[in-house]
Amino acid sequence: MKFLIPAFTIIAISSAQAHEHADDQAIKLESIERFFETAQIIEGPEILDCTLSGGAKTQCFSITVKSEPSNYTPGPWCPSTATSDDGGIWLDDGKVHNVDGKFISDLGDFYNDSEWSLVNDDGTIKITDTLEACQGAAKPNVEAQYQNHCVQCELAYMPDDASMTYVIPLVPVPTNGANATLQSGSGVAFNGVRFDAAAPVDAILSAHTLAPFDECGGHVNLHVGYHYHAVTECLTEGRDNRAAPIGMAMDGFLIYAREGFKSEELASLDQCNGRETEGLGYHYVAGEAGSNAILGCLKAQAGCALVDGGICDASATTRGGPGGGDGPDFSEAATKLGISAEKLISTMQQAGGRDADLAEVAKMLEVNEEALRAALPTPPSQ
Repeated sequence: MKFLIPAFTIIAISSAQAHEHADDQAIKLESIERFFETAQIIEGPEILDCTLSGGAKTQCFSITVKSEPSNYTPGPWCPSTATSDDGGIWLDDGKVHNVDGKFISDLGDFYNDSEWSLVNDDGTIKITDTLEACQGAAKPNVEAQYQNHCVQCELAYMPDDASMTYVIPLVPVPTNGANATLQSGSGVAFNGVRFDAAAPVDAILSAHTLAPFDECGGHVNLHVGYHYHAVTECLTEGRDNRAAPIGMAMDGFLIYAREGFKSEELASLDQCNGRETEGLGYHYVAGEAGSNAILGCLKAQAGCALVDGGICDASATTRGGPGGGDGPDFSEAATKLGISAEKLISTMQQAGGRDADLAEVAKMLEVNEEALRAALPTPPSQ
């Protein structure tokens, strides 16, 4: 399928044919830096060679940012007591729910499951309020002592030098199908915060835990830091949401807020939440906040979201793949292991993506390490 290149890409990043000219590169970099002017930039942007998730070798821009917004303090997430209203939000069945003390108290009725018990006898909420508790609860196999807890990880638990490096193609390389966002994430907002894939809700709820998002749709994990699972007014208020994109997808297409479009335009979105128009070219529109899906998928080959920097080869699947581009399909490996693909990929991500210790991953999944190694896709270079 042939896509029109987004107008912003043409104007702000220039053409692929001119990438060898220093003056043109300077214009590209200036435009990218201007787009991310509210982000906490640590390094870049710079233009470099990269390999995308489908194996395409092209040029990308790389930018390293601090994994938190500069214009507000994230949180709160969990309410302190059964009668307080100082919590965040939860996404369920397409709706946004306020996570106050009453919501926590009524989880048994909400999910029709009497095993829910997040309130102590004194009315306080069971919260993972230490680094150790966060480490024990914010993973697919929640440790027993942290089940039936409201999971809250703080930015203070992250290393002082924690960062994310995004390597995104200057010109999108479309594919014939839809590509999952579970490994690369969906993209990055103009403030430098990651647009993540859908939160692994089933894994969270299965341990009778709740991991709320703040009112901006974000929360913290110890791998990528603060990240979004929903787009709310925090990113749209005071902006011309039809003219100004709120972020860039990992495949290089732009992401706009829903507020800038009419209902009939939203009805024409494809499965990835994208559409093509003469003025904007192909672009994405963020999903409704309650959908737990900023993007449904990616229409082009993805770049890399790197925790520790390095060379971007999103086609590599070394030790399981998550952390680079879209890579292989993990559904077959998950079936062999008797778990869901979502749980397998999210566990790999929690354990370090492509740098994950498979012994630790096997322990987290409660599967045999040799069986895990045998089930995972073989890297294309092997």
